[in-house]
Amino acid sequence: MSTGTVTAGRGEPAAEQEPAAEDAGRPAGVALPPRADRAERGERARAAVERLRAAEVDAVAVTWVDNAGIARVKAVPLTGLVHAAQWGVGTAPCFDVFLADDTIVSSPLTGGPTGDLRLYPDVDRLVPLAAQPGWAWAPGDRYTQGGAPHPGCQRLFARRAVAAAAERGLGLKAGIEIEWVVALAGPPEEEPRYPTAGAAYGLQRLTDLSGYLRELLRALAEQGLTVLQIHPEYAAGQFEVSVAPEGPVEAADTSVLVRQTVRAVSARHGLRVSFAPVVEAGSVGNGGHLHLSLWRDGRNLARGGSGPHGLTAEGEGFLAGVLGALPELLVLGSSSPAGYLRLVPSHWAGAYRCWGLENREAALRLVTGSTGERSTAANAEIKCFDATANPYLALGGVLAAGLAGLDRGLTLPPEVTGDPAQAEPGTVPRLPAGPAEALAAYRRSAVLREALGEPLYEAVLAVRLAESEQYAGATPEQLVAATRWRY
Repeated sequence: MSTGTVTAGRGEPAAEQEPAAEDAGRPAGVALPPRADRAERGERARAAVERLRAAEVDAVAVTWVDNAGIARVKAVPLTGLVHAAQWGVGTAPCFDVFLADDTIVSSPLTGGPTGDLRLYPDVDRLVPLAAQPGWAWAPGDRYTQGGAPHPGCQRLFARRAVAAAAERGLGLKAGIEIEWVVALAGPPEEEPRYPTAGAAYGLQRLTDLSGYLRELLRALAEQGLTVLQIHPEYAAGQFEVSVAPEGPVEAADTSVLVRQTVRAVSARHGLRVSFAPVVEAGSVGNGGHLHLSLWRDGRNLARGGSGPHGLTAEGEGFLAGVLGALPELLVLGSSSPAGYLRLVPSHWAGAYRCWGLENREAALRLVTGSTGERSTAANAEIKCFDATANPYLALGGVLAAGLAGLDRGLTLPPEVTGDPAQAEPGTVPRLPAGPAEALAAYRRSAVLREALGEPLYEAVLAVRLAESEQYAGATPEQLVAATRWRY
C-alpha cells in the first residue's frame, strides 16, 4: 500500500447544491440526483468531450457491475456524452437479478420486465482506453427516472459506506490485487492451452510474455494508473498486477478498469483471459485480495498504537469487525459457487477465519511493510475474496462490518502464526466451505442488511441462491467448465 492520507478521489461527486423537493429523504453520503446539478454535469461533460475528441475517441463505454460480479455496459457515441451526463442512459432494473450466465431471476423487491433506470457516467473518472483505440470508459451510477438514487445501485452503496466512515472522521485506502490466467484463444469448451510453460513465479514466464506484459504496463500507465508490481503467479498461465491504493469507490472503479485493460491487451495478442476463481479443477485459483488501511487525520491506524503489532484501538476494532463478519462477507467477496473450490487449506487462499502477521494462510493477513515505511505502508489483506466479487459490494460491505466492530469496541482473537490446517482440530474456525453456509451467515447479518438496504440485500440473496441451486449437483470439473470464461 502506498503512503498518504485519504482525500476526495476522482470519482467523488461535485460539491452539493440545494436539493430539489424530490431529493428529500435521499440516503446520506449519496451524490445529489443528476437532475439537481444537470447544468454543471453538462459543462463538465462538454469539457470532457473536447479532451476526448483530441484523443481521437469516438465512443464511451459506461459500466456498472451486477450482483453476479459481471461488468455490464451501455455505450454512447462521443456526440451523445453530454446528453448522457445530463439525462442518463436507460437500463432495466432486472439487471440486478441477472446471473453470471445471463439467466434472469427475481427477488421480492426486484425483477420482471417493467420499469427503467437511468445510468449516469461519472465524467470525473472518464479515461481513454489505451488498448481500445477510439474508446473511452467511465463508471456509472444508477438513479430512477425521477432522479432518486436507485436503492439497488452498488456504486452508490459503496459511497454511502464511505460517508458513514467520514461521519466518524475516518477514511479508508484500498487496493484490489488482480490475478488472471492467460490462455491461447480457442473454443470455450476447449481445455485451456497456455502460452508459457515456465515455473511458478518464474522468470521464464515473464520472458515468454514480456512483450504482452510491457504493453499492459504501458496501457495502464497511459490510463493514469500507478502499477506497484506485476509478476507471474503460481498456477499455469497465471499473472498478477497490483496498483496504488485509493479511496474505496475509486479502488473499485480501478479494479474494473484494470480487468478491462487486461482483456483488451490480451485480445490484441491473440490471448484470452480468465479471472474465474478456478480455471482448472484442483489447481490454485485466481484471488481478488483486498488490501485496506484505516486513517484518521493523516494517521494510519494500523501503526503507533498499543494493540497487536502496533494497531491502534480503532484499527483493531475495525479489523476485528471485518474478521468476525467474514462468513457473511464471502457472499459479497466471492460471488460464484466456484469460489469455494479456491478456498482450500494450505493453498494461501485464506480458508480459515483467523488473522496473523504476514500469515498467508490466514483470511486476514496483517502487512507491516519494510522497517522505516511502516507508519504509512501498514495495511491488512483480505485473502478469501476473489475476482467474481462486485468490488463496490465487497468494499462497502467490509466498511460496514469494520465500522460495526469499531463502534462495539471489538478486539482481535489470539493471532495464528502458522498454517491453521496444522492446528489442533476445532481450534481455528474454517470459513464456509460452500454457498449454503455463507448464505446462512448473510441471512443472520443485521449489519449487512441495514447497510445494503432491503432492495439490494434481497437482490444479492436472490442471485446467490439461484446460482447455488444452479450448480448444486455439479462436479468440480463441471462447475469450473461452466464458469471458466464467464469472469
